[in-house]
Order: sequence, then C-alpha cells, then structure tokens
Amino acid sequence: MNGLKTFPLGGVHPDDCKFTNEKTIVAIPIPEVVYIPLSQSLGAPSVPVVNKGDRVKTGQLVAKGEAFISSNIHSSVTGIVEKIDDWIDTCGYRKKAIIIKTEENDEWDEGIIISDEIKREITLSKEEVIQKIKEKGIVGLGGATFPTHVKVSIPQGKKAEYLIINGVECEPFLTSDHMLMLEKSEQILIGTQILMKALNVEKAIIGIEANKPNAIEKLSNLAKNYKGIVVQGLKLKYPQGAEKQLIKALVNREVPSGKLPIEVGCVVQNVGTAYAVYEAVQFNKPLIDRV
Repeated sequence: MNGLKTFPLGGVHPDDCKFTNEKTIVAIPIPEVVYIPLSQSLGAPSVPVVNKGDRVKTGQLVAKGEAFISSNIHSSVTGIVEKIDDWIDTCGYRKKAIIIKTEENDEWDEGIIISDEIKREITLSKEEVIQKIKEKGIVGLGGATFPTHVKVSIPQGKKAEYLIINGVECEPFLTSDHMLMLEKSEQILIGTQILMKALNVEKAIIGIEANKPNAIEKLSNLAKNYKGIVVQGLKLKYPQGAEKQLIKALVNREVPSGKLPIEVGCVVQNVGTAYAVYEAVQFNKPLIDRV
C-alpha cells in the first residue's frame, strides 16, 4: 500500500466515534409486517406488479422500475400482500408502499441461490452483467441510491478509465462498510471485477480511511490475486467519502462544477454496492437487504 492520500483543500476532522467497529454483522428477526416503499432509488417510483391478497416469496419481483432512472423492487420476506397504500416514510413523507404480512420462514423465489460459497468465475458478458444488475434492482448503497445499471452504462462519447470503490466511511459513527469489508472481503473484490467488466476498465482503486487498518491490510493482501485492483489508504478527513473529494484524493482529478465523475474518466461505487453486485450476478440475489 502506498502512503496515505487525501484531497488538498477544505474538510473537517470530527471526533472518531467508531463504537461498533468490532461488532459482527447479524441478521435481524423477521417482523410481522413489512412496508416496502415504491420509491427506493433516486428516480421515479416503481410500478407494482402484485395485488392485494397475492402470496409473495422472498426475492420475488413486486414492483418494476419502468422509467429510465428507476429500479426494480423485490420482496424481502415471504408472505401475503395486505394492501398497497400510502405510508409515512423515514423522512416523514406519505408515499406508496407494498404492505406484506409475513410468514415465519423464508421461501426463496425460483433461481436465487443462497450459499456461503465464494464464486470467483464471472461467466456473464458485459451486456449480461448490466442487464442482471438492472433486473435485480441494484442501487448505490453509499446513500444516494442511484440505479447502478444506469451508472455503469457509459454515455456515448465518454470513456471510463478508473473504477473507484468507496470504502472511506468518513462519517464519525458509521462502521457498516468497515465490517462488510472485513467479513465479505473477497466477495467485494469479485464484485469490483464484475463492475470493471461492465465498465470495460482495467484499473480499480479501493479507497479506505486510515482508521480501518485491518480492512486496508486484509483487502490489500487479497487484491494481489485480482488483476488491476489496488487498495489505497487515505488520511482521516470529512467529507472524503463524497465522490468529488474521493476522486481528487485518489487520482488527482477535479470533477467540474455541475458535472459527473465520468467527465474525468471515473465511476465511483460503494463497497456495499460492489457486494450487492456480486450477489446479483453470481447468485441471482436481488437487493433486498443491506448492512
């Protein structure tokens, strides 16, 4: 690993409050009722493909992203659709949601593979990878929830040179990406390879801040087995996880005001997104959960 990098101007240094950085990832119990909003991406709401009274399986498509910027939505549980109705979301807005009364056990939708096996061989073509990402409803898990299939579909006349994987997690209290990098290290690297294939790039950089030395060490050692992927440690500074600051820190390129990273040959994806892409492409699992 090279010396620590950062972006040169601005930024702040809040206290480091990573109280949960040694807590393992655990699954939560299945609730009695789940509310699945139809607005789960940065784009148009999805359109329901189920009705009141339908029984749905875990991972089944329940709403289709029909607009250019939208995403498919799948059920995270097995159960009966009670209704499709307005529901107050976490931001306090009333939005349509599919409300499902759950069953005690998951029954997975056909074609989804649930396995702890690490599947390294990527058999799909570039076009098939992008289609699978779209089909399985993958969106950016760094916070913006931009549909991933749109982000990896490079506009005509543009070219991606670098895939940047964001493992910075510069917010003071967050540790979910940190623990994901420790527990799903190789899966994230394979997901990175899949995204490289979708973008047709040969270089990927995983940026991680220096307060996660075990994640830097583990991914650096594993990345030696993955052509074109390097891990770069970063100094602690907020908001280094923002796309423009991260690009400046890692490849010293400045995204023009009002423009997107592709203007400087970069595409940025979160480590959680890379893991979700791995699960979608290698095991047909849609985006129904996250750390």
